[in-house]
Amino acid sequence: MAVTLADVAARAHVSAATVSRVLSGNYPVAEETRARVMRAVDELDYVVNGPASALAAATSDLVGVLVNDVADPFFGIMASAVQAELGGSKLAVVCNTGGSPERELTYLTLLLRQRAAAVVITGSAVDAEEHTSAVASRIRRLAANGTRVVLCGRPSTAAPEGTAVALEFDNRGGGRALTEHLISLGHRRIGYVAGPADRTTTRHRLDGHLAALSAAELAGDASRLTVHGPYDRSSGYAGALALLDREPSLTALVGANDTVALGICAALRSRGLRIPEDVSVTGFDDLPFSSDMQPGLTTVRLPLQAAGRRAGRLALGHEAAPVGGVERIAFTVVERGSTAEPPSRGGVPRSSAAGCVG
Repeated sequence: MAVTLADVAARAHVSAATVSRVLSGNYPVAEETRARVMRAVDELDYVVNGPASALAAATSDLVGVLVNDVADPFFGIMASAVQAELGGSKLAVVCNTGGSPERELTYLTLLLRQRAAAVVITGSAVDAEEHTSAVASRIRRLAANGTRVVLCGRPSTAAPEGTAVALEFDNRGGGRALTEHLISLGHRRIGYVAGPADRTTTRHRLDGHLAALSAAELAGDASRLTVHGPYDRSSGYAGALALLDREPSLTALVGANDTVALGICAALRSRGLRIPEDVSVTGFDDLPFSSDMQPGLTTVRLPLQAAGRRAGRLALGHEAAPVGGVERIAFTVVERGSTAEPPSRGGVPRSSAAGCVG
């Protein structure tokens, strides 16, 4: 017997009206209540909009694009590229999760209910077993209903095998290559301002950084020289100051992304340190502003626009999926003026201000 809305309500200990509000997303519902309802949906394997689900392959012209923050250039570039590829053939709906795991699950449920033609999920995943399982359950149901699911910049492990195509960024490789670049210049005291600890992208980029340190036998103090925070400018600023207070002899700071690197640069200026003469700085992603910073930011370039367009074509079914359903997107290390040898190897002594304006 098919699971009903009433069954979900009983399992979650709420009214059927509350379940309906959570699934529609049109009314404010307490986060705790929303989480309880979505947990019941997963446990009962409830398929939203049951009558419609009986219509095999009856999908709409809607394509959902899930992003963490549409105002962040990283996500904005990819969402724009997906939408450009769709042209006028499909209606692209950008779903801004704001980094909320609960909101991500709600959007996936709504797209399931609307029988979306495709769903493109961008960026990192929350690195927690319960959330991973809940997302996988929704992806499985979307695929069963005929919806094409494309992961763009999210690990293939976020989806059950055979339910999605994954375009994976080589975050580990990029993180390792950046730190190897710093080590090759002679840096031995390297601080790292990482992203949120519960994100897969954070873990993978940090894994690469630690692998480079380990290979050079420099990993002994790595945990003390690593701080975590959001992927934003203020996190870079606060993280850099905290690391400088812990270890004033730092000669290089690695930012989790280019926006974090902006904050790092501002923090160094506030301490009267020059970039790169006193401290070298790196970012990640090669966002549009990175080349305009003074000096230009050394970073890892990810082909965000090309990946977004590829995701759009896969969502439309205009290109064949890669063998095995997974495609690794290559990175490029872009060396600019924000990195140089540390002072002990030919740099000038630390002195007053300037550097990295952006």
